[in-house]
Amino acid sequence: MLFEQTNLENKLFKLREKKGNQAQILRDVSDLLKSAGIQDNRIQKNIKIGKGSDYNNFTFDLLETDNIYHIDQIKELCIDYRLRFLNSKYFKGKIPEEAIAKIKDLENMHDIELKGFKIVAPSKLFKLEDKDDPLLFAPIGNEYFYLIHKWGNDLHPLRKLLMWPFKGIINLTALVFVISYFATLLVPEGLFSKSSSTAEFWIVYFFMFKCIASVVIFYGFALGKNFNPAIWNSKYFNA
Repeated sequence: MLFEQTNLENKLFKLREKKGNQAQILRDVSDLLKSAGIQDNRIQKNIKIGKGSDYNNFTFDLLETDNIYHIDQIKELCIDYRLRFLNSKYFKGKIPEEAIAKIKDLENMHDIELKGFKIVAPSKLFKLEDKDDPLLFAPIGNEYFYLIHKWGNDLHPLRKLLMWPFKGIINLTALVFVISYFATLLVPEGLFSKSSSTAEFWIVYFFMFKCIASVVIFYGFALGKNFNPAIWNSKYFNA
C-alpha cells in the first residue's frame, strides 16, 4: 500500500505525549476520582442516615416540573396501592447507581447538598419498627417533593384493585358482604330443610357473613393490620 492507514489511538497518544504533562494528567484524574468518590460516599451516608431539613434550596428554573409532587398526591398513591412514604433510613433495599448519579447531577446543577430523602415503596422493602418499585424523593419545601429516581419492577396491574378493601372499613365490609353472598350460593339447596325458601337463604347468608367477618377481624387483630390511610406514612410494622 502506498499510504499506511491512520491509527487514531496512536495519533491521540502521540499528541498527549507531545503537548501534555503525563504526571499532571494523572494527578488531575486522581483528584477527580477522589472528589467523585467522596461525593458518592456523602450521598450514600445522607440516604442511609436519612436526616436533614424538610426542604432543599433548589433553583426553581432548573427543576423539571413533571417531577414535582405535592404530599396529597403522594398520599393518595400510597393509599390506593397500600404503599409507604418513609424516611430513606428505613429503606432496606439497595439504592441503584443511577439514583446516586442523578443526585450528583442535581447537586452539581443546583450547587447544593441534598438531604431529607424519602422513598415510596411497599412495606416489605422497609425496615419497620415493631409497635417491587421504589420512588426516591427529595423535599422542596411546603409539602412539595421532587422525584429523583424510580427503579425496580412496576407494580402488578391488579394491585390497586386487590388493595381496595384495605382503604377503609366500608370497603372491607362491602367485600365481606359480596364474599358471603357467593359463599351462600354454594350451599346446596335443601341442606337444612326439605324445601328451600328465601328466608332460609338469608339465614344462611347471615351465618356466612358472621363467619367470614369473624375470620377477617381475627386476621386483622392477630397480625396487627390496619387500613391504608393509617399506615401510608407510619414507620411502625403494626401501625
